[in-house]
Amino acid sequence: MVDIVDEINAIHRRVGRAGTPVGEARTVLLRRTYDTSVDDLWDAVTNPERLPRWFLPVSGEFTLGGRYQVEGNAGGEIIRCEPPRLLRLTWVFGEPVEGGFSEVEVRLSPADAAEQAAAERAVLELEHVAVIDPERWTEYGPGAVGVGWDLALLGLGLYLGGGAITDPDAWGRSREAREFMTLSSNAWGAATVAGGEHPDEVAVMVANTSQFYAPDPPAGPNAP
Repeated sequence: MVDIVDEINAIHRRVGRAGTPVGEARTVLLRRTYDTSVDDLWDAVTNPERLPRWFLPVSGEFTLGGRYQVEGNAGGEIIRCEPPRLLRLTWVFGEPVEGGFSEVEVRLSPADAAEQAAAERAVLELEHVAVIDPERWTEYGPGAVGVGWDLALLGLGLYLGGGAITDPDAWGRSREAREFMTLSSNAWGAATVAGGEHPDEVAVMVANTSQFYAPDPPAGPNAP
């Protein structure tokens, strides 16, 4: 069993804005500390043999300038690669859109001395910067991508701790998964309010995001 509340609280979330060559973008940032070294964490997030153990299969050329494709998900180009501290790539679903912009940057660093205790620990920061259609932002807000990234960091934490979600499809339909995704949506709502959005508008985003990721289960004796 996953301790849902602890896993949600392990992630720091921030929502903001950034300038890009094609206009203003929205940003989501996640930060989490893991019980491993920077070198091992870098290998876990860049090694194509390890990625499927906590994320999804990824194919392509894992070098600067190479192109990659996440199975059933986004693809793009690796535009910065500075082992073992920084990785930046474009993150595009389907065909690129004219005037679009979507990049993900992963930054790794040693945990502060106060966090290290007796074991080596490393900090992962993931920042997703994207130009978003205003209507889509109003409907879903940052949770549209934030919940997905929370799920990824959950998988990474379980994997580094020696565990795993062995059947992602079954788990995704479980009560545990719905609780995690609902709390994640709420957490992104709180980060959005902290970023300056009106609470009433954020409440609509949270409700829509929660319903998308964790819809009400079907009624009946066999419902999960």
